[in-house]
Amino acid sequence: MATVELTTANFDQVTESDGIVLVDFWAEWCGPCKRFAPVYERSSEKHSDITFGKVDTEAQQEVAAKFDIRSIPTIMAIRDGVIVFAKPGALPDSALENLIEQVRALDMDDVRKKLADHKH
Repeated sequence: MATVELTTANFDQVTESDGIVLVDFWAEWCGPCKRFAPVYERSSEKHSDITFGKVDTEAQQEVAAKFDIRSIPTIMAIRDGVIVFAKPGALPDSALENLIEQVRALDMDDVRKKLADHKH
């Protein structure tokens, strides 16, 4: 599956659904973003059950601001509507694969419980 362009209009709809969504915050002028793009694209072709989204931080400044994106590329992993990872920096293939494995292995009931405990 190819990557999906995420915008203010579709971001919540795409990221709040069940399953795993990876989001790449990037910009056209960003060298590391351009070097990371083929890694992200290859991974999207390998994992057809995951939605791979891209947010152009120049065109979608409102989305970038909502998540306080200050450094790009930033990779965010969302599972079942919960942000479970967000970190700036381009990842090599092996690190991106490792991140995907970790997100797949999460016990989401446990994650939700920890979030609920944290809010109290």
